[in-house]
Amino acid sequence: MTPLLRGSLLFVNNSKNIAFQSNAQRVAVLIDVQNLYYSARNLYQARVNFREILKTAVGRRNLIRAFAYVVRTKTGEEKPFFEALVKLGIETRIRELQEYYDGTKKADWDVGITVDAIRISSSVDTIVLASGDGDFIQLVEYLENQGKRVEIIAFGRSASSRIKEIADAFIDIEQEPGKYLLGKQTPRPQQPNQ
Repeated sequence: MTPLLRGSLLFVNNSKNIAFQSNAQRVAVLIDVQNLYYSARNLYQARVNFREILKTAVGRRNLIRAFAYVVRTKTGEEKPFFEALVKLGIETRIRELQEYYDGTKKADWDVGITVDAIRISSSVDTIVLASGDGDFIQLVEYLENQGKRVEIIAFGRSASSRIKEIADAFIDIEQEPGKYLLGKQTPRPQQPNQ
């Protein structure tokens, strides 16, 4: 799916509708970095081009705020990445990686993303969620019931089929991997259902 630019309007076509985005719309962008990172790595052995994700998410609309939800490890090796996001104009929300006694690690941002989306929804017309995580289905439904437009940017193969269905627009990163990915971009073959 390729957005079409016409004057000050950006048209996005998906199976649900053809909608326009005017430059009068106020938009917030919430990026689930872990979701996109692991999808890019597992599907393409590549990294995500967050500059292009943000550019597509905003289009010609008025960006109110952009958040990236990230995880800090003990080594701090991700600090240059966090700084690069900030240089793009993306605010980083940082959570420490939790390590448990049994060796498991966790840094879940679902609740934080949900809370921020609800908080900012009164200030915007559209919320763009860069994540295909099915845990956000109830959030999408809630925001739409509040009269907000909700768009999803994610990898089609790893995104929840339900979230793709209920979103006002779904932008599949896999339709233009050269635009949205950095590094090796050879897609891994789809595995047959086991």
